[in-house]
Amino acid sequence: MTHTSVKLTFSQYLEYDDDTDNRYELCDGELIPMPPESELNGWIVECLQSEFAQFVKRRLVRVNLYELQVLGKTQNRFPDLVVLREEHIELTNKRRTITLNMPPPQLVVEVVSPYRSQRDKNYNRDYIEKRQQYEQRGIPEYWIVDRIAQVVIILVLVNGKYQATEFNGSQRIVSQIFPELELTAKQVLEAR
Repeated sequence: MTHTSVKLTFSQYLEYDDDTDNRYELCDGELIPMPPESELNGWIVECLQSEFAQFVKRRLVRVNLYELQVLGKTQNRFPDLVVLREEHIELTNKRRTITLNMPPPQLVVEVVSPYRSQRDKNYNRDYIEKRQQYEQRGIPEYWIVDRIAQVVIILVLVNGKYQATEFNGSQRIVSQIFPELELTAKQVLEAR
């Protein structure tokens, strides 16, 4: 007996409920389960959440809770951290999904899962696929935190394209969203 999987539209995905707490990315109409984050990645985003919450309302800085509808083969992403706009609180009161018809969040952070080479799927997902999708989505600032390469990359949207600046070691991170931030790349990468 063969099982033919049904391809879901994004609207159908938004209505999907399998009575679990599982999170899924919708890729080519199929549900792809999202594994839980590692403990080290969790420490990094919690550290950043505390830092960012000094400058905006704490409820606007969310860790692993919000998903973004994006364009492409994969139609949604779950950033490790997202800094919302005030209007997102009302717009997402039924479901924590920022759809294409909503304004983009102010900032997203992805902590790269361990990878072996630049051909690895984790590397490609965060450095290439998500970068393109977040750029198309108009997200003003995208952070890539890479423990393997020991770098924090800040991508700032300028005229519709991301411009990247890399920070490592004791270099102070420069953020357009949080210009008053006093944080080095080392402090982020070694968060515990």
